[in-house]
Amino acid sequence: MQKIVIDTNILVSALIQKSYPFQIVDKLLLENKVQLCISKELFLEYNEVLFRSKFSRFPDFFRNAENLLALIESSAIIFIPTQKLFIISDADDNKILELADECSADFIITGNSRDFTFSTFKETKIVSPKEYWEFYKP
Repeated sequence: MQKIVIDTNILVSALIQKSYPFQIVDKLLLENKVQLCISKELFLEYNEVLFRSKFSRFPDFFRNAENLLALIESSAIIFIPTQKLFIISDADDNKILELADECSADFIITGNSRDFTFSTFKETKIVSPKEYWEFYKP
């Protein structure tokens, strides 16, 4: 089973529109076709970002976010990264690389092409949701 790390922006997009991020969450996470890897730090970020007041303008966003976080909490594998990395200028994004390194993730799925300017990190492919859905989904 593929091990994936999902950047927070993918979860936000999945809750707003029915595009590639939604497909990844709906068809792969919900149906247990991939193994989501998280760290405590990343899960805290998911919680903090998904409950920002700016998302209240989207119908049912918070209810759907709650359900998604409950699913993640019950089905994801939690890793504790042992190595601190300082590769990406946005320090918060380094935790995604640390997690991918610790769990030997197959993929990091992110919409953040500004900070993730490289296509691989060690053995992990860094891909957009569209790229993942069209070329790599199981």
